[in-house]
Amino acid sequence: MRFQTMLITSAASLTAASPAWAAGKGISLSNTDFVVFLGLAVFIGILIYFKVPGLLLGMLDKRAEGIKSELDEARALRDEAQTLLASYERKQREVQEQADRIVAAAKEEAGVAAEQARADLEVSLERRMAAAVEQIATAQGAALKEVRDQSVSVAIAVAREVIAQQMTAAQGNSLIDNAIMEVDAKLH
Repeated sequence: MRFQTMLITSAASLTAASPAWAAGKGISLSNTDFVVFLGLAVFIGILIYFKVPGLLLGMLDKRAEGIKSELDEARALRDEAQTLLASYERKQREVQEQADRIVAAAKEEAGVAAEQARADLEVSLERRMAAAVEQIATAQGAALKEVRDQSVSVAIAVAREVIAQQMTAAQGNSLIDNAIMEVDAKLH
């Protein structure tokens, strides 16, 4: 009933304001403007009777809610991505700082190792120098001993020759007896 009242009221108001009414043709089925208006009014009435505008508005509301939920999800994903990006950037900075610390520690260890190697080399050189000096001293001592031994041997040989030429057999026997007596006295 309400629909019919609304339809009649709409038709009357539209008819009164229609250009055909103003031209004086009136309401009749031979008036094409009136027929078009009447078809439009019936169509709008059918749409309202079957609640098509409500359905359309409901569909639009659903679509708006879907878009809103998608936007909310997109915002949540963006926030999560930004959080992950910040986390990765923080981890990257931490890893870079750790790498810098490792490099610094390695440089420091290399410096310490170089200093230790330098000190070890100096100690080794000092030991080698001491060994070389000792070998030179030993060789010098051996050379001096050899020269002395040679000198003694030469002196003995020369003395023997000189003595052999100047001494007689009696004098030699007397020297041997004296030497035996000296040895005998020293031993007792």
